[in-house]
Amino acid sequence: MRRLATVLAAASIIITTQAGAAALADSARAATPAVRLAVTPAAVPAVVKYKFKNCTAMNKVYPHGVGKEGARDHTSGKRVTTFKVSTSLYKKIIGYRSGLDRDKDGIACERA
Repeated sequence: MRRLATVLAAASIIITTQAGAAALADSARAATPAVRLAVTPAAVPAVVKYKFKNCTAMNKVYPHGVGKEGARDHTSGKRVTTFKVSTSLYKKIIGYRSGLDRDKDGIACERA
């Protein structure tokens, strides 16, 4: 068997044979198990975003707007009811840019 002299700088270990190198590699794999997850885009929760420059940018993420629980759209036409209902998210959005709820109805950037 051919001798192999390998110096592992991180651990300061000298391996003198190929069998020793294989044994060390196996023990290192056993000591630090690799965790592999099959992650699909559907499995990853969407990052909640609340800093938007304008309603156009916000409607790309929340197509019908974001509103407080119990909010009703103030309009003379058809009311928007398909907005995302989240009081805490609405407060963050309005806290960052209050102009996103111009009619002060509790729904930011409502769009039918």
